[in-house]
Amino acid sequence: MYALFEGNKQIGDPFPSEKEVWEAALIEGLVTDVPVADEEGGRLLPAGYHVAQVEETFEPKPAWKLPREIS
Repeated sequence: MYALFEGNKQIGDPFPSEKEVWEAALIEGLVTDVPVADEEGGRLLPAGYHVAQVEETFEPKPAWKLPREIS
């Protein structure tokens, strides 16, 4: 899992791949372009931001569901 960080603080949800983190940052307007492996470019994220691998935490989902309407 990968996530976007501002300094040492994780911002946003983790994603299964770095690509998905870059896409989310692009959608949020934090980057103007995604990195390409064989091209060297300038800084893509604002100063202080970076993408890093995070440990996957398992949060079990409840076996029950809430009703759609509560009367």
